[in-house]
Amino acid sequence: MKHIRIISPSGAIEKSYIEQARERLEGWGFQVSIGKHAFGACGRFAGTPEERLADLNEAFADASVDVILCSRGGYGLQQIVDKIVLPTRPKSEWPLVVGFSDITALHAVMSLHGVPSLHASMCKALATLSEDAPQVLLMREALEKGKEFQHFSTSHFDGKKIIGGNLSVLYGLQGTPYSLNAVIDKLEEAPVLLIEDICERHYHVDRMLNNLRMSGVFGRLSGVIVGQFTDCDDDSLMGCTVQDSVNQVFAGYDYPIVFDAPYGHVDENEPILFCGNQAE
Repeated sequence: MKHIRIISPSGAIEKSYIEQARERLEGWGFQVSIGKHAFGACGRFAGTPEERLADLNEAFADASVDVILCSRGGYGLQQIVDKIVLPTRPKSEWPLVVGFSDITALHAVMSLHGVPSLHASMCKALATLSEDAPQVLLMREALEKGKEFQHFSTSHFDGKKIIGGNLSVLYGLQGTPYSLNAVIDKLEEAPVLLIEDICERHYHVDRMLNNLRMSGVFGRLSGVIVGQFTDCDDDSLMGCTVQDSVNQVFAGYDYPIVFDAPYGHVDENEPILFCGNQAE
C-alpha cells in the first residue's frame, strides 16, 4: 500500500481540507499520515519556519513515505528551502513531491537532483471537487502511477523533460542555487519550461519574463508551456494584452509554445510530471 504523507511547508490551510483529502485518499486505497505541524498557523504560515522544516525533513527521512503531498501553496518555502535535509538513500527511493504554486521551490530542488516530482493540485481540490471530475480522476491516476505517470495534454513534447512552475516563485529563485539556469545546468538536454501565475499585475509579469530572458533561460529551452495566468488582468497602459507580452518575450525562439494549457490556479489544473535526469 502506497504511503502518502501530507505536510504544510508553506501557507496555513483550513483543517477540514486536509481531513477531507485524507478521507478521499484512504478511500482510494492509500495509507495516509499527516505531519505534526500540518494544521499549524503562524500568521499566514502553517507554523514557524522551524516547524514547517521539521515536517518536511521528517517526511524525507522516513523511508516508508512514497509521496509527500503538500497541503497548499501560499508562501513560505523560500524561508526554508535551503535548509532541507535530503535523503541519503538512492534517489530512486526518494518520495514523489506533489504540489504547485509556492511548491515550485521544492520542485526546483527535486529537479536539481534529477528526481521526478508532480506539479498537481493539493488538498483543497481533493477535498472539494467531485469524485468524477476529470482532474480528480487524473490526480488519482498520477498518485497511483507515481514516477511512471505519463499523462500530458499535448503531444508536442513527448519524451521531453519538463521543469518550472509558478513564474513569481521562479523569478524569486533567480540568483540562488535553485534558479532555472542551475536546474538546466544539471540536465543532459534542453528542457521544456512550464509557467503559470495568479494575481500578478501585467507589468510585473512582463518584468519577470524579461528577467528570465536576459538571464539566458529562454535560449536554453526546447519548448514552453504557458499555463493559466489567473486574475492577471490586461493593463491598457502596457499597450497590449498579457498574452501579447508572453508572445513578445518568446519571439525569435525556434521551439514550440503551447498556450492556455490546463495548469495553474484553476479547477482544471491537471497533474504533470516534472523530471530532471532519471534518478539512479
